Amino acid sequence: ELKDFIQRKSAWVSQETLYGYLKTRMGAKYILMFEDEIFLGSINKAKWNIYVVALQDLTFYSLSYLKNILKFDQTSKAKDIYEEILNKEITNEMPNDVLENSKKKFNERLEKIDWEKYHSTLPFNESALALYEWSPVAEELKILDKKIVLNSMILKWDNVKKEFATLINF
Repeated sequence: ELKDFIQRKSAWVSQETLYGYLKTRMGAKYILMFEDEIFLGSINKAKWNIYVVALQDLTFYSLSYLKNILKFDQTSKAKDIYEEILNKEITNEMPNDVLENSKKKFNERLEKIDWEKYHSTLPFNESALALYEWSPVAEELKILDKKIVLNSMILKWDNVKKEFATLINF
């Protein structure tokens, strides 16, 4: 159930924030842009790259929260949980380079994680930065949007955090 929650909520936050940002930035041209094959390729690349970081953030958050709030330590399963979710995404045509790079980044983050503090110290910062970095929007416009883009994702994650707390505290 935890894997399913992590996968669903990471996908939801990633898609809502990416497509919401694009729709806001493009206005009336939003629908027309989905006929442009090059732009669709950029969106697809962005979608996967944001999603894998969101998966990392929510995996780390969930396990840190469980360990510290419920005293239920499952942190040794972090890598298995993350990789099982990724392996299912292969059937959804996750690009191989994204898959391999995300595993590498996950392992780097895993080596440095402080399980005691992760859940309470900007746990979703990396995915918010990924949204900012990977969104297919002109750099000069992104600079103007940075604070709004980061906050939009953090607010979505706040909803997920509340839902998670409700689910596990029955």
